[in-house]
Amino acid sequence: MTAGLRVENLRFRYGAREALGGVSFEIPPGRFCALLGPNGAGKSTLVSLLTRLLVSSEGRISIAGHDLGRHPRAALADLGVVFQQPTLDLDLSVRQNLAYFAALHGLPRRTVPDRIEAALGRLDMLERADEKVRALNGGHRRRTELARALLHKPRVLLLDEPTVGLDAASRAGITAHVHDLAQNDGLCVLWATHLTDEVRDGDRLLVLHRGKIIADGETGEIRGDSPLSDWFLDRTGTPV
Repeated sequence: MTAGLRVENLRFRYGAREALGGVSFEIPPGRFCALLGPNGAGKSTLVSLLTRLLVSSEGRISIAGHDLGRHPRAALADLGVVFQQPTLDLDLSVRQNLAYFAALHGLPRRTVPDRIEAALGRLDMLERADEKVRALNGGHRRRTELARALLHKPRVLLLDEPTVGLDAASRAGITAHVHDLAQNDGLCVLWATHLTDEVRDGDRLLVLHRGKIIADGETGEIRGDSPLSDWFLDRTGTPV
């Protein structure tokens, strides 16, 4: 069983509509994997299943070696998540948001200050630690959410459209930082996006379309001689 993320024959329906039709993939530790798909491809459903916001009776999910269906608490304890929609308390400071998250996770109180300092330091957010989130720009709010997702030292990191609404510089900075987490810290990363310019040639790439994986491999090999945006348009009919 992989210490990263493993999904086997996962299916999900909303009534008569099949949102996911037998999705399977495996991502090892230390790998950045982009989950690329147009709106409506099934990305949000997959993210909801991986975070147990939805539950399917068909298929299996393993997070850091823990079966999500049988041992959900152990599995979710090894998962860090940055959701598409912001989830910070705007009237708390950056530090207070992270401390509240640490309490929810039951982290030992004596370790929390050092963990917060380390997480914010890695993301160049220490100078803003005592500012209210409401005063931060979009890029700094996203950095705060990423720091929070790393606070409990997960082995698998899941990010759902994490750069939506950010300017180009903020997008590039966050993308580069998460690549670094995979390469240098050994995290297993699943980065869900519909933006091809966030995907590097050396990244593992999963392309999800109409609830099915239509491509799985290294990005450079998949796109061949075509820009990824053109390849994606040809396969899905979706411009990016």
